[in-house]
Amino acid sequence: MLGAAVLVAVVGTGSQLAQAMPGGPGAGPMAGPMGGPMGGPGHGMMSGRLLQAIGASADQQAQVKAIMQAARDDIRKNHEAAGDLRAQMTAVFTAPVVDARAAEAVRAKMATVREADSKRMLQAMVDAAAVLTPEQRQQLADKMGKRHEMMMRHMHERATLDGAAKR
Repeated sequence: MLGAAVLVAVVGTGSQLAQAMPGGPGAGPMAGPMGGPMGGPGHGMMSGRLLQAIGASADQQAQVKAIMQAARDDIRKNHEAAGDLRAQMTAVFTAPVVDARAAEAVRAKMATVREADSKRMLQAMVDAAAVLTPEQRQQLADKMGKRHEMMMRHMHERATLDGAAKR
């Protein structure tokens, strides 16, 4: 159970990936300008504030920051090397005749970029987790669980409000 909780907590660092990906979370290679809802690099789940809250030392915080920055830099380079896949996909679907093979080729490139990003971020999360003690990882998992519960509650409340507004 602890292993799953740690994985859930560390996966929260995926928001770091969102800052590296143009357009924010979920945008991947189909993105626009840099930046995401978390406010930019360093404001994700492994932010200084959260690391302080779990009692991470200054040395641990610096190590985690360096690990996550290196991952963001690698992912950013990967996206630059992949080119503008969104523009390519747009070109495919705005052509007079949609070429299914061309669409599939661009989709495959996008999937390759996402897979490389996922692998790199997982490695960064494993490396960051190794810097923390088991107790700190458990605290991180607890905080992430509470954050998830709060986000789900807010989503439910929003859906309820949106549903009432449509009546």
